[in-house]
Amino acid sequence: MLERVRTHFEQSAQLKLLAMELMAPQIVEAAALICQRLLQQNKILSCGNGGSAGDAQHFSSEMLNRFERERPGLPAIALTTDTSTLTSIANDYHYDQVFSKQVHALGQAGDVLLAISTSGNSSNVLEAIKAAQTRNMHVVALTGKDGGAIAQALRAGDLELRVPSASTARTQEVHLLVIHCLCDLIDQQLFGEL
Repeated sequence: MLERVRTHFEQSAQLKLLAMELMAPQIVEAAALICQRLLQQNKILSCGNGGSAGDAQHFSSEMLNRFERERPGLPAIALTTDTSTLTSIANDYHYDQVFSKQVHALGQAGDVLLAISTSGNSSNVLEAIKAAQTRNMHVVALTGKDGGAIAQALRAGDLELRVPSASTARTQEVHLLVIHCLCDLIDQQLFGEL
């Protein structure tokens, strides 16, 4: 059992080092985009399923409350938290629309959608991306594996931060690190060095 635990730590560490080399420029680009939009009085909407829903909420809470410094709250909404809205959309329409209907209602031109899917194939996240594109929003997609259908749906100006792994658990671990990198870069760019 001890060896299994060590293996998890080693695999996670190795993937994070590989992801650092491959993804760092895109993380910087995504943070710059989000900062630019925040400075233009836009907001960030985030979505995902399961663990990715937790990541969407984690990002939103770090923006609205604080990351590692005292600062004013930043406008971010996790589309994963309103159970009445989620269940009514799923019941009245289809689960594929639980995020897209919210994007159509809440998203405005210039806003950013942070779309999270470890497989890149979450149909409701894909529909949210399509909705964001019709609203002239920017899309930052956190994916894994080969990027899936989400990678194919992105347009010029959208950004994909793809973790080079087929493991859901390892991809989620890197997604959380990417979110923390984004939070740190956003704070640093908007509020200066800590």
